[in-house]
Amino acid sequence: MGVDNKGLIVLSGASSGIGLAISRILLLEGFSVIGIDKNFTDLEIESENFKPINIDLSDLDSLSIALPKILSEIGQPIRALINNAGFGRMAFVEQLSVHDMKKVMEVNFLSHAIVTKFFLPTLKQQNALVDIVFTGSEASLNGARQGSIYCASKFAIRGFAQALREECAKSLVRVSVLNPGAVRTEFFKDLDFEPGPDPENAIEPEDVATLIMTILEARQGTVIDEINLSPQKQVWRRKK
Repeated sequence: MGVDNKGLIVLSGASSGIGLAISRILLLEGFSVIGIDKNFTDLEIESENFKPINIDLSDLDSLSIALPKILSEIGQPIRALINNAGFGRMAFVEQLSVHDMKKVMEVNFLSHAIVTKFFLPTLKQQNALVDIVFTGSEASLNGARQGSIYCASKFAIRGFAQALREECAKSLVRVSVLNPGAVRTEFFKDLDFEPGPDPENAIEPEDVATLIMTILEARQGTVIDEINLSPQKQVWRRKK
């Protein structure tokens, strides 16, 4: 990776959607990025300051081997850890397979908890300002029909972040959560519904990425606990 001016960001779910938008704005603002995802085949980033690392976050057993290796190869302070990876499975509870239920909880919650566990000692020991940011969801605020497991995974992230914030209060580690509503990404590719077609029916990934910069640029001593953002007019439509 090339020489950076602002620091190193570790970002999961970096290859598409919100993560790709975050990667782009961070690089534009002068950060270096280590991107973690299971597939970078179609990556649209060409920068010496972006390092892709292939990890399947749903394979929880492999994380205890992969994460210490990543940490050992980082030769500079980490400015932020952004836990962004996630996916959705929407259906009535009795229609969900046990496999899908496990995978949603593993990717959307447990993988982030495990990544944070491994990185946290290093982040605290740096004795410098660090942000841990979780991409949550409006689904962490209210349960919704056919969203039981997805909502549960996002409620878990929100609760984890709140507890972690208390645990980090005496350090220079800040903990924030972003809770977007419908974002126009590939998230809806395998679902049978999607946001309406008008611009005000969905948030754009760049909207979320901009708020990452707001968190990073906040004055030391101030913690942005949560940011909730929604489409101006929430409209859903069934795919044909």
